Amino acid sequence: MAQQQQQQPPAQLEAYKGYQYFLVTAVVPGSFVVHVEINRPAKLNAFLEAMWLELRALFRQLSTDPDVRAIVLSGAGDRAFTAGLDVQAASQDGALQGAEGADGARKATALRRHIYEFQECLTAVEKCEKPVICVLHGISIGLAIDLSLCADVRICARDTRFAVKEVDIGLAADIGTLARLPKAVSSFSWVKEVCMTARDFTAAEALAVGFVSQVQDTKAAALESAFKMATLIASKSPVAVQGTKELLNYGRDHSVDDSLRYTGVWNSAALQATDMKAALLSGIQKQKPRFEKL
Repeated sequence: MAQQQQQQPPAQLEAYKGYQYFLVTAVVPGSFVVHVEINRPAKLNAFLEAMWLELRALFRQLSTDPDVRAIVLSGAGDRAFTAGLDVQAASQDGALQGAEGADGARKATALRRHIYEFQECLTAVEKCEKPVICVLHGISIGLAIDLSLCADVRICARDTRFAVKEVDIGLAADIGTLARLPKAVSSFSWVKEVCMTARDFTAAEALAVGFVSQVQDTKAAALESAFKMATLIASKSPVAVQGTKELLNYGRDHSVDDSLRYTGVWNSAALQATDMKAALLSGIQKQKPRFEKL
């Protein structure tokens, strides 16, 4: 009997072959769904500066790619989504030390610029026009929380170990967790507890407070669930889906009155698309609607 050939992983999409630390593949050709994997598994997908700079460039490209309508973000390997910041590399980073001989104000200015750039790189995930579903597994600490909070939906495997780890390395989390986590879960008391103690919390606890919306038994099952969700989202009108993401994020950060006014302005343009007619006709004609690229 011929030996069964080992299945090869999907190939990196041609438009995204230039990225060193991220794999970008099509879930199913023509589905408008892509899978982005953090690709440094030998180092538990811990982030170097080059990685967060790539992350910004990647999600800006995905945001305007008309062949992408939904994104699944995960970490390569079995052990970790990401172990956070590569602390060893960060300790050797000159930006954190400041220019030798510079006074406090100048050191602070350089460090502030460095922090803002880091924040902006992760915020590129949140600002991506396309919905992002984050799949967490294994070690998911520190920067994993910052990054996953920029996604629209979070799903995790049952083995996921979470922690807001920054106080254990002597600083307040500064890349997004302290701003976003209180808005993402149901208990501010819990947020303060996990942020000030840096203790681990489980997938079950993350589900209970609303940090994740699903817990699956394995990473593979979590990815399968994410791919199904992304495929369903990608089958909808991209005008409607991208507008919904924009308006929900705006509503989270603004008053009801401001949000209603912004929605009116947004939809005064969006309602001129052919998508609503296509969706309504598909219901009458009992056929799957097709929407133009956006």
